[in-house]
Amino acid sequence: MATAMILAAGRGERMRPLSDAIPKPLLPLSGKPLIVWQIEALARADFTEIVINVAWLGGRIREALGDGAALGVRIAWSVEAEALETAGGIATALPLLPAGPVAVVSGDVWTRYDYAKLHATMARMAAGGTDRAHLVMVPNPPYHPEGDFALAGGRIAGEEAPRLTFGNIAIYDTALFGELPRGVKLKLLPLFRQWIGNGIVSGERFDGAWANVGTPQELADLDRRLREGRAGDGAADD
Repeated sequence: MATAMILAAGRGERMRPLSDAIPKPLLPLSGKPLIVWQIEALARADFTEIVINVAWLGGRIREALGDGAALGVRIAWSVEAEALETAGGIATALPLLPAGPVAVVSGDVWTRYDYAKLHATMARMAAGGTDRAHLVMVPNPPYHPEGDFALAGGRIAGEEAPRLTFGNIAIYDTALFGELPRGVKLKLLPLFRQWIGNGIVSGERFDGAWANVGTPQELADLDRRLREGRAGDGAADD
């Protein structure tokens, strides 16, 4: 049994107008809410303690998922008055998270990545290795051709080429956020650059099905592929 955090506080500006009335994590994808795909995948991998941060229409999300018992997990809620960005959201949720490595995923990602693969990396980090963060990288989708970071020999590097795209699946040692203020908007990218510069970020490449579902068209396209049985293998953004 392990802990994961799902980031679900954003309004989803690119998903408007759908996200104006329905919080993005609850938008239906092939018959169930987008965030439920993530919860079920985490539960299959024995991540049954789940922290979810919410802001925009957060009450709707909390009402829909409750304590998580119906999905075989236990959910704790980090409620933000306004979305605090990724680093701010994690820092604010620290009282709900255990010390040490925690898996953190975005609520608007759909993937066939096997989250069970993260356990071995988390165990190495907990045993006192030098790495404090681990990123799952994916091939660059059409909307992000330049990528984010380079990956070489299992290490994340900053400016080198070629670069891959961060798949919004990661492990972080919660101590990395311990000195950050709570309830304050903070972006993650400046921290990434600092951590990469310090040589404490490992990574892996995932070439399977993955999609960052950002727009109504992307949602509709993925929904169609799932219903037609064409989204199980390979990138979901092709």
